[in-house]
Formats: sequence, structure tokens, C-alpha cells
Amino acid sequence: MIFGQVSKSLKIAYHKTVSSIAFYPAVIAVGFLIFSWLMLELDVSGTGKYIKAHYSWVRLKDASTARTIVSTIAGGIISLMVFSFSMVMILLNQAASQMSNRMLESMIGNRFQQCVLGLYIGTIVYSLFLLSTIRDIESGIYVPALSIYLLLMITVVDIFVFIYFLHYVTQSVKFETIIERVHKQTLESLKNSLITADGNGSSDDLHQLDPQFIFTRASGYYQGFDRKQLVIYAAHHDLLIEFKFPPGTYLLEGQEFLKVYSTKPLDDKNMDELLVFMDFYPGQPVDHNFYYGFHQLTEVALKALSPGINDPETAILSLHALSDLFLYRLNHEPEILLRDDQKRVRIILKDRTFIELFTDCIYPVWDYGCNDRYIQNALYNMISKFRKMESSENLQEFFSKMLEVIQVKVVSSELPNQFHD
Repeated sequence: MIFGQVSKSLKIAYHKTVSSIAFYPAVIAVGFLIFSWLMLELDVSGTGKYIKAHYSWVRLKDASTARTIVSTIAGGIISLMVFSFSMVMILLNQAASQMSNRMLESMIGNRFQQCVLGLYIGTIVYSLFLLSTIRDIESGIYVPALSIYLLLMITVVDIFVFIYFLHYVTQSVKFETIIERVHKQTLESLKNSLITADGNGSSDDLHQLDPQFIFTRASGYYQGFDRKQLVIYAAHHDLLIEFKFPPGTYLLEGQEFLKVYSTKPLDDKNMDELLVFMDFYPGQPVDHNFYYGFHQLTEVALKALSPGINDPETAILSLHALSDLFLYRLNHEPEILLRDDQKRVRIILKDRTFIELFTDCIYPVWDYGCNDRYIQNALYNMISKFRKMESSENLQEFFSKMLEVIQVKVVSSELPNQFHD
């Protein structure tokens, strides 16, 4: 019990650390600090002295000149860094106001931006450390000339990175780029979560027993659980655990959460141990739950259709991304039965059906854009293609009813039907 809590706390702390915007810059800055120390060691070593003695172009005999070079570079990189990330924050604020605040997490957590920030901070750390080592002496051989010339080369690299960074940031906040990024993240999450739609089999005899219920201890967002450890725990105690809600559900304190089937009654210790494996935290990590990706793309479409923005083309881009994700979901099913090493079912998961996912995303878009001809055409074409590709009678009927609703709306608008494939 204690080991599980400690392990979970360490896991959460590790995840927060590596996902922090400051993680990569801090690591890179420490790397530059170590590198600057190594370069200073090279400067005062026999090899460094030999290089400076035999190649006059790498010698700096004036300590004040060396200080001026290093301090100028440090000040310039600080200004460059401030300008770069002031521009980033302005663009992020603009994107958030026109799309969705939920999109900011993936944009702020962009690794390239963090590496650029780390490069700037590392250059500043390198410069300041170098500046503190320059001494006024008669012979210039002890001025860290090699380190200073290397700093000049790093500064040139920083300038070219800055130029590319301007291009990268302006491209990355475009609507189509953001939508495509969320689409790729969601599709990858789908591939990690779903299996081929050939059925999941059935549960075993434990399911015939009367269930015992476990309730939540506090309100919060249920994000998932430690699959490997919970399966091991269930096998060790001969349990069958059934979840009542899919990941991403907000649960209230005292709400019925799990159904546990066991030949023995569960005590408070067992219930506490089971809850240790559960993850409750805020946020919408698309890589952990593909539903959040669907939700974010839907929110982008809704924001684009709002009166203050009125950009149906952006909404259609979101619908196209959603249609590709729906197609993958149509051909794959969630893995709802988890088995132990003996192939016995230990965990029964709860997940959203295709119809539930489809209605959660498409109905709000239809509510906002039902009077827009672009949205009518986009939805009609998407649903028509799904109906042609799906053989299930249940889904065929569902798609047919949605198409009828769209056609009725078009007729009521007293405009000719312009649907086209």
C-alpha cells in the first residue's frame, strides 16, 4: 500500500517535471554550464596554450576587449530571447482567443520552442560564466580566447535559429497547422487505444457473482489507471474489476465508480489499494485519451462558427480532421477486456460507443452551423460516405436519420439542394 502510493507520487512528480516548459531549457542550460567549464579547462591546458601560441588569430591579448565581446553577446542574446518569447505569447494569446484555450497546452509544450529557449539561456549562462573568469594579466595567453571564439560561433548559430524560429512560430499558429497537429496526436492516441473491430470476447465466471461497489473519495476528472499493475493486483487477489465510466469523465465525491466481483468480501484496505491505481487530475492530455482530441477539434469548429469570428472554413477543416478520426474509430473498437497471464479477464473497461462519440462532436457543430450552407454540405458529404462504407444496420439507420435531418433543414431554407459528392 505504502509502496504503491510512493510509486504513484514519484510517477506524478516525474511526469510533471518532464512535461514542464522549464525542463528542456534547464537541462540545456546545465549542459552549457558544464561545457563552459570544459572549454575553460581546455583554454588553460597545455593543448590550449599550444594552439594560442602557434595560431595568432585565436589570441586575445586585451582582457577588456574580451569582456566587451562577451558582455555584448550576453546582452544581445537576452534581448533576442525576450523579443522571441514576447512574440510567442502574443501569438498564443491570439490563437487562444480565436480557437480554444485547450489548444494552448500542446502549443506551449512544443519541444522545439523549449529547445530554442534552452539554447538562448545556455548561451547566456556560457557568457556569464566566461565573463567571470577573464583576468587582467600581462600575457594574453591566459585570456580564454578559445572559449570566446566558440561563443562567437554559438552566437551566429543563435541568430540563424532566431530567423528560423520566427518562420516556425508564425506557421505553427495557423489554424490548419494547429488542427493538423491535434489530428495527428489524436490519431496516434487512437492507434494506441483501439484494436481491430472483431470483438473483445466475453468475461469469465466471476462476472456471475454479486458485485461490490467502490466509491470515489473526492471529486475530480478520472483520467485512467495503471493497467499493468491493476491487472497484476486483480490476478493476485482473484478479482474481476468493472469500470462504470470512461476516462475523461468528471466524477463527484462518493459516486459509484467501480464494480468488483470477488469470492471474498473486500475490506477497507483492499478498497484503498484499488484506488491507488486510479489517476485523477485536471487537464486534457490527448496522448492519454483520444476523446480529448475529438473534443478539442469540435471546440475549434464551434469557436469558428461563433458570431464574433464567423469563419466556417476553419470549422470545415476541423470537420475534415474529425471525419478521418471517425473513420478510424469506425473500423476499430476499444479494448474493453484486459486479461492476465492465464488469459482470464480481470478488468472490464467502459468506453464511448461510436454513436456516442459521433453525437458528442457533431451535434453541437450542427446546432451552431445548421443554417450555414458550407456546414450543411460538409456534414452531408461526410455522413453519406460513412453510410456507404458501414455495413452495420444500426449505424446505417443512424446515418440515414442524420441525413434526413440535414435534408429537411435545406428544404426549409427554401434554397435548391446543392449537395455534391
